[in-house]
Amino acid sequence: MPTESASVAIDDGSGRIALGGRWTADQAAAVEVAAARITDHARTHPVLIDLTRVLRLDTLGAWVLERTRAEIEAGGGRLAYAGAAPEHRILLGEVALKNPETPPVRRRGRVFGLLEDLGRRVVGGKTDFVTGLAFFGEVVAACIRVAGRPSTFRGTALVNQIEQVALRGVPIIVLISFLVGGIVAQQGIFQLQRFGAQTFVVNLIGLLILRELGVLLTSIMVAGRSGSAFTAEIGSMRMREEVDALRVMGLDPIEILIVPRILALVIGLPILAFIASLAALAGGGLTAMLYGGMTIEGFLSRLQAAISLHHVAVGLIKAPFMALIIGIIATIEGFEVEGSAESLGRHVTASVVKSIFMVIVLDGLFAVFFAAIDF
Repeated sequence: MPTESASVAIDDGSGRIALGGRWTADQAAAVEVAAARITDHARTHPVLIDLTRVLRLDTLGAWVLERTRAEIEAGGGRLAYAGAAPEHRILLGEVALKNPETPPVRRRGRVFGLLEDLGRRVVGGKTDFVTGLAFFGEVVAACIRVAGRPSTFRGTALVNQIEQVALRGVPIIVLISFLVGGIVAQQGIFQLQRFGAQTFVVNLIGLLILRELGVLLTSIMVAGRSGSAFTAEIGSMRMREEVDALRVMGLDPIEILIVPRILALVIGLPILAFIASLAALAGGGLTAMLYGGMTIEGFLSRLQAAISLHHVAVGLIKAPFMALIIGIIATIEGFEVEGSAESLGRHVTASVVKSIFMVIVLDGLFAVFFAAIDF
């Protein structure tokens, strides 16, 4: 009757090695001794392992056998199995030690490497553009569904997101805009003083802030503050499988998570841009009084003559489109987060970088458009 402990019976004539007993974790010591005997025998003979009399084989026993096979083959020997039960054969196949295939190293010049990287980025940009259009279509469809069923709209979530995006973002946006307005006015005064035209700094900061800087600075700060928050929130929900739970409950994640956030951005960003423009004009006016010797009455009078309502409208028209771009990119990156903290950090970074890039591109396109129509 076969023993319960792992055993090895070697037939020196044929090189056949018959295993017996239990090759399991509780027989680890005996398994290691038996494996060492197999290795010693394989130094002089080809090895054929007969598993017919093995009573039980678990992961440890299979791994030790596969390790022994790998050591023998690495030394130039050969080892094969015979008489294995179907379940033993499956287990040995699962724990088999496989050498990773190293891809061949392609020698290429630096120029070709740069061109290849550029091509990959162009293809990736095309993929991102198509993905963004498809996601935008889903958001529009979700908004239409919500408009058709107003009772399902989550008004509380919208108010909460407006508070997070707009109300709590006012202090930092006002501070930075005030400082930027003061810096632009200071540098403008220093340059215009050479020509005795420092009073024209009011025209400079008025047009620059209302048409470009106010909305651009606000969009960049919102992309870094709220866009990254959207990506992190949705990405964390993806990691905890909360998005899948919403689908299981029959709820649409686009309606529940995305629509309130994008609407909050579309509503909040124009308000923040207007406040930022006022703060930047205040900073420029203070600097003009300190460095340019202007009075507040003179500053306001010249500002009123330099700007008109359509200059204010230019900045405010851009704001909803920039908010839409930020919201789409932030939520797409959030949905692409996988189950690791590294993935979350990578997509949050990508969200901020892509949003800022697209905001600047969109601002340039609007500048060309408004110049073409003389607005």
